[in-house]
Amino acid sequence: MRVPLSWLREYVDLPATETGRDVQAKLVAVGLEVETVERTGAGLKGPLVVGQVLTIEELEGFKKPIRFCTVDVGDANGTGEPQEIVCGARNFSVGDKVVVVLPGAVLPGDFAISARKTYGRTSHGMICSTDELGMGDDGTHGIIVLPPEYEPGTDAIELLELVDEILDIAVTPDRGYCLSMRGVAREAAIAYGLPLRDPALLDVPAPNAFGHPVRVSDPIGCSRFTARTVTGLRPEARSPIWLQRRLQKAGMRPISLAVDVTNYVMLELGQPLHAYDRTRVEGPIGVRRAQQGEKLTTLDGTKRVLDAEDLVITDDRGPIGLAGVMGGADTEIADAATEDAGTTEVVIEAAHFDAISIARTARRHKLSSEASKRFERGVDPQAAAAAAQRTVDLLVLLAGGTAEAGVTEISAPSAPRTIAMPADHPDKVAGVSYGRETVVRRLQEVGCDVYGQDELIVTVPSWRPDLAAPNDLAEEVIRLEGYENLPSTLPTPPSGRGLTERQRLHRRVGRALAGAGYVEALSYPFIGEAALDRLGLEEGDARRRTVALVNPLSDEEPSLRTTLLPGLLAALRRNEGRGSHDLALFETGLVFRPTGEETKAVRLPVDRRPTDEEIAAAADVSRRTIYMYFPTLDHLLVEQVAPDTVLLPSGCVCCAVR
Repeated sequence: MRVPLSWLREYVDLPATETGRDVQAKLVAVGLEVETVERTGAGLKGPLVVGQVLTIEELEGFKKPIRFCTVDVGDANGTGEPQEIVCGARNFSVGDKVVVVLPGAVLPGDFAISARKTYGRTSHGMICSTDELGMGDDGTHGIIVLPPEYEPGTDAIELLELVDEILDIAVTPDRGYCLSMRGVAREAAIAYGLPLRDPALLDVPAPNAFGHPVRVSDPIGCSRFTARTVTGLRPEARSPIWLQRRLQKAGMRPISLAVDVTNYVMLELGQPLHAYDRTRVEGPIGVRRAQQGEKLTTLDGTKRVLDAEDLVITDDRGPIGLAGVMGGADTEIADAATEDAGTTEVVIEAAHFDAISIARTARRHKLSSEASKRFERGVDPQAAAAAAQRTVDLLVLLAGGTAEAGVTEISAPSAPRTIAMPADHPDKVAGVSYGRETVVRRLQEVGCDVYGQDELIVTVPSWRPDLAAPNDLAEEVIRLEGYENLPSTLPTPPSGRGLTERQRLHRRVGRALAGAGYVEALSYPFIGEAALDRLGLEEGDARRRTVALVNPLSDEEPSLRTTLLPGLLAALRRNEGRGSHDLALFETGLVFRPTGEETKAVRLPVDRRPTDEEIAAAADVSRRTIYMYFPTLDHLLVEQVAPDTVLLPSGCVCCAVR
């Protein structure tokens, strides 16, 4: 998750003097993995301004198209006269507003700008592209063409928010709520002891019967579905610069206004959304499991054959989207820039899907998306209505749309999750006396409701599905109080105990062989018939009776070893081939020999929880499947010339080669 510091400050009033490195240290202290802090616009120096293209002259006689332009930059050049600039790009025309860097400026990468003669003309500056300013991917890689409302001479560094710091956070699977600005802002507010302006606290209209019809046939796969409709969108409306820049800083590419708004709200609140062109949806929207062999063309243009376990969004024609993963091409938002008529009516979907189902679908189709990453880790089911409302508000504001009064919301009955925990449980886990007051305060900071005195009843917030047991709550208290504050203590072992006879034997063997010049080697416990053939073992040799693996790592070694020699000889051969000629190796390990009483492994079901009887049967089989060879001799023998196997009284086998 890429978190622009300027965006984070909207939700938490961080001290003005705090840098990205300071915030990184605070977030790391509360348990987030902030890998890097990227400074955008580092080394950037103006003047960098808005300019309006006045004239374009096509220069002839060169291998590539070259244009000589005059650009109005206001008073930024000190004279008010048009700026003469040579440019090779062709994605702009007379009258367009562009970004101009003037002589004396320095672009990222220590690229100084000065007037210079090129292609027979003198260029006093440069018309900039997104790549030259380090702005990220905008899908065009061409000259930046700005909206017409900006005046020539306006400072483009501030307009384009070029100077910022971006925290790159590696979000672990148990902290899916941090795949949003809301979640990271909550952690920052706790770390700094500051209040949080929760962007999900919105006035949401009550559900009614006038919204777009929705039918959920699988309430387990989809526990909540909210649908809102916005009409009267201006097809030519484009995402404002501030929205595009935030998407780019977060690592996403601006596409179109409706799509950009859904992506923006997903980044802000953590709730994936999808917008359908209402004119392309036929009948009610449905949620069900796919029929085996059904087909769907997703937004990436790939025609996919669906599995019966896939959760799909449908209309009267059939599947129109792969739920929680990717929408379908049939209801894609039309862009007025590339199609005859853009989308003017959209249906917004904000749903909550089962995490396991989405994870399996994404892996089955090898289709990981920003939405599936969030659903897999757990999305706040209570945020769907707020996310839909936030999307509606932005579309009305930025595209001149009208929100229909209808609000569709289908939800399965659910109750808040509660956990009973002794108030001193975190103290016992950490070995530190926190006290009840600290425990209650820390749990409330993460969003829990806490009641009780000695026995606490903790109601877990909807955005924390990872909190399921007292130890999870204890971890929250410990991490917020600071892992670095935990004392380092060593357990006191009980007296009168030492190494077992087996451990002492192993160490004596190792010391003896090391003293004789041998080096211990470890090899994989797998073997194939070819290795046994190379050892010259007879057909009736007991070492040829091997235990075969059901899922071997290599077809050439499908069985468990009955002797240590092949692994040691292979290690000896590799070292010899690499120039190590004076070498002596030994290995102590287990060999495996069947007894004829092996039981076939039990395959547990994955579509439901195994029964207690199935678990017990599988455990019993696992205890009886592999039989190890335990010979007994009372002496240790190492052959100095010919390799041989040494049998130890402990049940392990030792083999040495020189």
